[in-house]
Amino acid sequence: MPQQQAAISAEDDIGGAAHRPSLTSHLNYSVGKDAITATPRDWYNATAYATRDHLIGRWMETMRSYYECDAKRVYYLSMEFLMGRTLMNAMLNLGIEPDCRAALEAQGINLESIREVEPDAALGNGGLGRLAACFLDSMATLQIPGYGYGIRYEYGMFSQQIEHGQQVEHPDNWLRYSNPWEFARPEVLYQVKFHGRVVEYTDEQGLQRHSWVDSDEVMAMANDTPIPGYGNRTVNNMRLWAAKASRDFDLGYFNEGNYIKAVEDKNQSENLSKVLYPDDTTRMGRELRLKQQYFFVSASLQDILYRYSKFHKTFDALPDKVAIQLNDTHPSIAVAELMRILVDVHHLDWDKAWNLTTRTFAYTNHTLMPEALETWPVALFENVLPRHLQIIYEINHRFLREVMHCHPGDNDLLRRVSLIGEDGERRVRMAHLAMVGSHKVNGVAAIHTELMKQTIFADFHMLYPDRIVNMTNGITPRRWLHQANRGLSALITSKIGDGWVKDLTELKKLVPCADDAAFCAEFAEVKRANKQRLAALVMDRLGLHIHADALFDVQIKRIHEYKRQLLNLLHVITLYNRIRQGHDTVPRVVLFGGKAAPGYVMAKRIIRLINDVADIVNNDPRVGDRLKIVFVPNYDVSTAEIMIPAADVSEQISTAGTEASGTGNMKMALNGALTVGTLDGANIEIRNEVGADNIFIFGLTTDEVEKLRADGYRPRDYYEANAELREVIDMIASGYFSPDEVERYEPVIDALLDSDRYLLLADYASYVAAQDAVDDAYRDQVTWVRKAVLNVANMGKFSSDRTIAEYAKVIWNAKPVDPAS
Repeated sequence: MPQQQAAISAEDDIGGAAHRPSLTSHLNYSVGKDAITATPRDWYNATAYATRDHLIGRWMETMRSYYECDAKRVYYLSMEFLMGRTLMNAMLNLGIEPDCRAALEAQGINLESIREVEPDAALGNGGLGRLAACFLDSMATLQIPGYGYGIRYEYGMFSQQIEHGQQVEHPDNWLRYSNPWEFARPEVLYQVKFHGRVVEYTDEQGLQRHSWVDSDEVMAMANDTPIPGYGNRTVNNMRLWAAKASRDFDLGYFNEGNYIKAVEDKNQSENLSKVLYPDDTTRMGRELRLKQQYFFVSASLQDILYRYSKFHKTFDALPDKVAIQLNDTHPSIAVAELMRILVDVHHLDWDKAWNLTTRTFAYTNHTLMPEALETWPVALFENVLPRHLQIIYEINHRFLREVMHCHPGDNDLLRRVSLIGEDGERRVRMAHLAMVGSHKVNGVAAIHTELMKQTIFADFHMLYPDRIVNMTNGITPRRWLHQANRGLSALITSKIGDGWVKDLTELKKLVPCADDAAFCAEFAEVKRANKQRLAALVMDRLGLHIHADALFDVQIKRIHEYKRQLLNLLHVITLYNRIRQGHDTVPRVVLFGGKAAPGYVMAKRIIRLINDVADIVNNDPRVGDRLKIVFVPNYDVSTAEIMIPAADVSEQISTAGTEASGTGNMKMALNGALTVGTLDGANIEIRNEVGADNIFIFGLTTDEVEKLRADGYRPRDYYEANAELREVIDMIASGYFSPDEVERYEPVIDALLDSDRYLLLADYASYVAAQDAVDDAYRDQVTWVRKAVLNVANMGKFSSDRTIAEYAKVIWNAKPVDPAS
């Protein structure tokens, strides 16, 4: 471990410094309890406050150092930051975990028991938010002056419960007991406007100006969370905005006896930061989503420009001192907002403002599916953000004129690249706005970036051939190996030292260990212990016994048709049928985890089908322990930290050409799982690193997918030609797994046989063959463990530290700043 700047001693002296409060002092004076009456939550809070004390001085020191050297700052704008729990991450990054543990043990308290008290911060849902969290960790570790900006969701997305096999959404009240890691900043308030109208006027110089008037106002209040780097003194900042009403209470309505109306405006205003991704199947839901995006973007840009203006009198140096990264299209309204501020508020001329704007922004794309590229109806946009629509029209006019001059007569090109979609209802294309308004646009895996150039952004790539670049995603090894898999972390460190925690390429030194019988035996023991820990979680949450000697086959990700949890389930039913027919199969536990969007009916139907199949299979005496199906409810970061180290097989089975990158594939391979996957996203790069013999690849390639669709895909042909597949589909259709409602899954069967948009039936035979190969390999445990070790040893490329270093060099031009120097 790096030398600790401070430690929590067994004598309970935090850092050994007299000016730092002790653990018991925090229990007494911050929590208001003594050791006799303290609950585990009280001890958690006291420990969090004591750990936080180590952060605060470094945090202030870091912020001062950025001002002192006038550093270029990176601002990462994201709708999600899926941070997980903070206590253990902070302790490990600070290097104080052993001493914290000793201090608690001196009080008769077990660290593991209190760490379980901390709720997961409900600030994200899936890979987008977890990537943002990994990036914040890496920026701090690499000492890049980085800030995260987002929304402080009061209830997150939702807490998922499974009732009668179905997903039921409940509020995720993660702030019920407050959050010891955040610092409210009530003095940092910015006004955010909606609705209203635009007034044109001529200023004293005779120039036409615009003023946005008669608007509704909401206040954005800052809440700061320190983000510590590993093994250094850097502590960066994540600033999240909470919506506050500009007027809390209407006394007139109250005095009239209309108590609900008296607080109605306050409640409507503060809804902006209540829930992540409100259901957008209604007009009100869509409007709320648009408002959320503008709310956090407007507050963030005001804050960024306020900080910049402290030391700069003009905006000439803005791109040299500020880099803003748009994490997907959600914050892309920032392009129009910065133009509004520069042109309408600070009265820069358009061309200069546009030059500054495009040199400041960069955009990360996370999807290849055209329907997933965010668009907004022009009518909705005009109602909510009337001035921004005018600005987007002007950007579009100037952009299309430029395109027309370079490609005269190509009206179809103009239609395709326009920021306004004219097919059917007129819509604002937010990805096009981000593309035109950024100096760099990146994909998140090599194949994803190439497909961006060839498909959804082919026209833009022709217009701007140097704009699109690749930044293959990565994950932080601090959380996903050092913290989540303490047994494996210790084993690795015992062999090669702890340098790998900051330089994951050090894992290459483990390659010879794959042929070391003693090391492999210890590796297998660690894996089994992790599987036992997961088995205990399944027993605790679901009352289901699963055996740690079985193969643990894990698919954990957002429930979506393109991620093909249904293909996994088709194989599970195939296994079930084989077992009933007397086949010799490897005992297997198939684990699913993930949430479906509340309005995504098919995804929720797939969850129910998984649970219905599980109910039949898990209770069939002919099957016993040879096959178990588990849907782990309310999958979150803390659950992932248990499931990922226990995985033997990692399911990464999206249709080729649909997954941008994936990071779950990286996390599980880093923890010794073998991937079953298509040649999609980062799977290709993982195969290149770990070797084709240490991964199970199946299915159509992107070129084959395109050709099959072009030739006219007929899924029923595959159904008719494959007896095992036909039996599986007929069982679902006949109500075998839903005897109380025979036609329950008719929409699933119809979708498979009539269109099968994501080619499950086309890939079924290849997938089953890959799973047969998994069975064969798992029977030879010596060879299996060797493959697992080689997966771990060859995952060095997939550190988010490498990704952030590439962003800093290629896109941001940001340099490290050491606050200790």
